[in-house]
Amino acid sequence: MACYLSGYKGRFAPSPTGPLHAGSLVAALASWLDARAHGGRWLVRIEDVDMPRCVAGADETILAQLAACSLLPDEPPLYQSRRGALYQNALDQLIAQGLAYPCGCSRQDIARALAQRGQPQQRHGELVYPGSCRGGLNGKPARAWRLQTDKYQSNSALAQSGRAQAAIKFIANELLWQDRRLGRQTQNVSRDVGDFVLKRADGLWAYQLAMVVDDAAQGITDIVRGEDLADNTARQILLQRALGLPTPRYLHTPLVLGADGEKLSKQNGARALDTRDPLALLEQAGQTLELPGQISARTPAEWLQQAVPLWANRYQT
Repeated sequence: MACYLSGYKGRFAPSPTGPLHAGSLVAALASWLDARAHGGRWLVRIEDVDMPRCVAGADETILAQLAACSLLPDEPPLYQSRRGALYQNALDQLIAQGLAYPCGCSRQDIARALAQRGQPQQRHGELVYPGSCRGGLNGKPARAWRLQTDKYQSNSALAQSGRAQAAIKFIANELLWQDRRLGRQTQNVSRDVGDFVLKRADGLWAYQLAMVVDDAAQGITDIVRGEDLADNTARQILLQRALGLPTPRYLHTPLVLGADGEKLSKQNGARALDTRDPLALLEQAGQTLELPGQISARTPAEWLQQAVPLWANRYQT
């Protein structure tokens, strides 16, 4: 069993917008296996900052589904909806550093600005913010707060802040980082994403900021999650460096695809996990993760015990 990182901590961070489905179980299982294979601890964080999308009781359903599969966290679950003061402190720090600014733009404003510049309007369904309010609100009321990514990326001192990690570099404003499964990844956040939101126009905290703050506060050393979230990583690394926080290692796992070939999700009809046969659920999730070897078990706990050494030597860097 590899113990390459003292004090390993991993986490599974579902949003309580409904029960777990097959795709989310794969992510939960991978993060649990990685923690156990490295002698570490495994946490569950309920990411419920987007309250309008949360479903009452979904958090309890998710925890019960995990328990049915013998995926039990080592600490009580943490709820993001109770941690707004920490997120405000982080935003205040970024404002004091001159890295965050208020934005008064609506989606229509952003679309018009992009059209005037002849720039592509969307990236993965999202508008690439052109920095219209970097120099001031121009009489518009503040709607949101954004990270000024061009200023950050051009500041070599800030780019090197936080815990040193050789796998992360800035080259000509390209952020380079290493994924344990996907290999070398690059992104120019300022060009490809734009100044992203830290606090939304409706007053809710944005996913990127809340996740980065909580990973650091909980001491998360390794993030294991679905491949669809790999595109968020560069933004999160920028925030970690801007706030002087450690950068975890990343491993992005294969996705479960729906009948339409897209990522399985609630939006495309993913069924809630039926935990009457949790052993079958774990076996199916293990196939998606391409666990080597054979497992013969009568209970979920036995299956997990046999799966840990099969995972232990995978994705090492």
